[in-house]
Amino acid sequence: MKRMFFSLAACALAWPLLASGVAYGQTVQGGSVVQAAPTSTSRLDDILARHTLRVCTTGDYKPYSFLRPDGQFEGIDIDLAESLAKSLGAKADYVKTSWSNLMNDFIAKCDIAVGGVSTTLDRQKRAFFTAPYMEDGKTPIVRCGDVDKYQTVAQIDQPSVRTIVNPGGTNERFAKQFFPHSQLIEYPDNVTIFKQILDGHADVMVTDASETLLQQKLNPGLCSVHPDKPFQFGEKAYLLPRGDVAWQQYVDQWLHLARSTGEFQTVVDKWLK
Repeated sequence: MKRMFFSLAACALAWPLLASGVAYGQTVQGGSVVQAAPTSTSRLDDILARHTLRVCTTGDYKPYSFLRPDGQFEGIDIDLAESLAKSLGAKADYVKTSWSNLMNDFIAKCDIAVGGVSTTLDRQKRAFFTAPYMEDGKTPIVRCGDVDKYQTVAQIDQPSVRTIVNPGGTNERFAKQFFPHSQLIEYPDNVTIFKQILDGHADVMVTDASETLLQQKLNPGLCSVHPDKPFQFGEKAYLLPRGDVAWQQYVDQWLHLARSTGEFQTVVDKWLK
């Protein structure tokens, strides 16, 4: 009986407001209806209003994102960012960043970050990810004559092995975790880093399998080691502002349609085949 009494009482209190046309989210002050403050707008609304999509990318990670000498970006994720911008009636405006500054630059300057970004829990603490668009994992790339020498983590994790890494990203974290006994060489230029192996200044680099497949084509003499069986599981996705569900849902839906229509695969094939 008490529960019914409270329900009837609540209805009795609410009825005058409903009868007078006061809607949910409105209040009455001094006999006037006051509209509740609107919720904050989504980044989606901002992009539609300014007609610009701000895209953070490192420009040093083929085949996803590469900054050409003429100042233009190219790659899988650049083509897809252009497609996303077009769907919004916007122009893509690229913001160059680095792997070590990626999260700070993204949060301060961009609507989305692209360019072979690996999903990690550390990044998830500060941002949203889209649905993953590619499965990948860490695998070695070495001089072709050394393929049999660097098949396992144990073979690489030796004091005599020179393991080269680009600082600030998942490659560095992976190397420090799994190769603590090898000679870790930090090399800041992710574009020319593979030439260091060719020239004999390093023995191995462990990076994403997709990158090793491309780099062995670009650098004859280098070979990817078991790219179909990487050391660990990994995925690529795009970074989005944390908490902005409307923007995340839009990008996920765009990505879903790009995959379903074949547009996504056409772009990937353009750069990897």
